[in-house]
Amino acid sequence: MRNVVDFLTGNLILNLAILAWAIAQVLKVFVVLFTKRKLDWHYIMASGGMPSSHSAFVCACASSVGFMYGWSSPLFSIAAVLAIVVMYDAANVRKAAGEQAKILNYIMEHWTEMKPAIFGKELKELLGHTPFQVLMGGLLGVAIGIGGAWLWS
Repeated sequence: MRNVVDFLTGNLILNLAILAWAIAQVLKVFVVLFTKRKLDWHYIMASGGMPSSHSAFVCACASSVGFMYGWSSPLFSIAAVLAIVVMYDAANVRKAAGEQAKILNYIMEHWTEMKPAIFGKELKELLGHTPFQVLMGGLLGVAIGIGGAWLWS
């Protein structure tokens, strides 16, 4: 058990959160492979997409804290509030920024006059998540957080 905790950071909760993030990032490559029929390794480090690695990360942290220190503990409350804020941001604020980037990219692509220098780089459109992607990332994080805390604590 001690080797599992010492492996990465020396902190089981942080290790489980990182593990959930890493699994979510790898899953994105496979989701793209099955949905778009192409192997695209850039998704291993990309933000946005299915499942939400942000949600997996914070939910693994919160659920392992709850499992190890109690669901009514102040530590779990803090971790849960942080998880809710991150998931809200992923599904709403970052999603809206991605939609704005899509519109701006369309405007830049159809610009008929000489483009100003500011339009030289295409904006990243895949920033946020759908609520389903956030939910799936959250469930992945909870499963890893509780499962890992149960297995290794």
